Amino acid sequence: MTGTSAGDYAGLVFNRQVQVPAPVRSTTLQQLLEQLEGEFQLPGPFSAPVLAAAERAVAELAPAPEDHTDLPFFTLDPATSTDLDQAMHLSETATGYRIHYAIADVPALVELGGVLDAATRQRGQTIYLPHRRIPLHPEVIGEDHGSLLPGRPRRAFIWVLDLDAEGQLRHTALHRSMIRSRAKRDYLTAQQQLDAGAPDAQLVLLQRIGRLRISQEARRRGASLNLPEQDVQVDAHGNYTLVSRTPLPVEDYNAQISLLTGMAAAELMLQHKVGILRTMPPPRPEDLAEFRMQSRVLGHRWEEHLDYGQFLRTLDVCDPAQLVLMHRAAALFRGADYQVINGQPDTELVQAALAAPYAHATAPLRRLVDRFVLLTCHLLCRQRPIPQPLLEALEELPGLMRTSSAEAAAAGRASIALIEAWVLQHRVGEHFDAVVLTAATANGQGKLRPGQVQLLGEAITGSFTGSAPAASLVSVRLEEADPLTRRCRFSQVASKVTP
Repeated sequence: MTGTSAGDYAGLVFNRQVQVPAPVRSTTLQQLLEQLEGEFQLPGPFSAPVLAAAERAVAELAPAPEDHTDLPFFTLDPATSTDLDQAMHLSETATGYRIHYAIADVPALVELGGVLDAATRQRGQTIYLPHRRIPLHPEVIGEDHGSLLPGRPRRAFIWVLDLDAEGQLRHTALHRSMIRSRAKRDYLTAQQQLDAGAPDAQLVLLQRIGRLRISQEARRRGASLNLPEQDVQVDAHGNYTLVSRTPLPVEDYNAQISLLTGMAAAELMLQHKVGILRTMPPPRPEDLAEFRMQSRVLGHRWEEHLDYGQFLRTLDVCDPAQLVLMHRAAALFRGADYQVINGQPDTELVQAALAAPYAHATAPLRRLVDRFVLLTCHLLCRQRPIPQPLLEALEELPGLMRTSSAEAAAAGRASIALIEAWVLQHRVGEHFDAVVLTAATANGQGKLRPGQVQLLGEAITGSFTGSAPAASLVSVRLEEADPLTRRCRFSQVASKVTP
């Protein structure tokens, strides 16, 4: 399961209570979005001392002890990204492949125990909302001197990952060095170049290595779930629209490089019995059995000879029944967490979706824990002891990351629900074609618990009442779309197709 999935934050406990939104007099979507920040107690602007500390850190930044500016690194991100955590350079060797994977050297700018460190521990991660981004670091770091922008010398941790001809990791090294990225690439253009057969050697190698790593994932019985993403787009006039976007193959290849690095970091920390891992328990056998039964009922049987991950890669989101299966597959993996290595059995320190130990180590500009993983791994590679302040920080991180992840996920869901209701508020009474994601069911008191539908013509989901089973194609009537309560409610009008 690459990247951040629907199940990645499942099972986390909220440390703050969020009140049901009270009616407000706001009349614009922008105002309602801004009010979410107060409702969910999201961080405000950085204080003057924190901004001053960031400026001071940039002014006093020394060059790294090594120099890799001769390597033509490139970044690959969404086109609008400016907080660039990673850059890569790929090459072939006599026995396979070598990956130079540069990660922004945020620890060089954020002193352990300093003002910036305290401010980022309070935030935990960058929060992405439709109307703005709430950054983990001040802009002078996150989008300038810490970001691996093209044409500018930057400090970075460089993972050197040697793979054999089948894509298996054979050797890991970690340097602290200077780099200069040569190009800022975006996913769409990169995919178009690959599709057109453009002779870009780095993209061809990325595709080749990515496919090898996908094969390695299948061998260890890992699973990737590329569910369609619900994206918010804003035009030049400030109008918001929702679109459904299926991740491109090149995004999967890129994610495989990041996942490989996270697994290399985990292996290094496990060898030395110190560090922090991203963990997830395996699905319960009874849940897997139910999922296998659901696949049969929905007309896309999970055959016995296929591993779970192999089966997921056969699913086509254009088929309503298979889309429903993908949503249910995402719910199988629950309980993602962070655990400090402390003598636990190996089985408790695995990320079950990846079928391997794994650590967050590639996004220090956007996620707090990565900075400490990088520091720990670099010290271990240099065979140096872990200082007490870093050990104490590792113990604190699981709680900090649970809180920030829960808050970011809750605010993200609320903002999407708000925009859905805003977009549909003038269309109450209209009929829509939809696929049933979950059927309505009766609760213990005999009352009907609403199900969930995905509209076919709009990137919108909502609750519905009716008798249609999951994966049915139905016609539904919009009964309510209220931006103040952030609720869209439909009722079934007719069944159209049942698989």
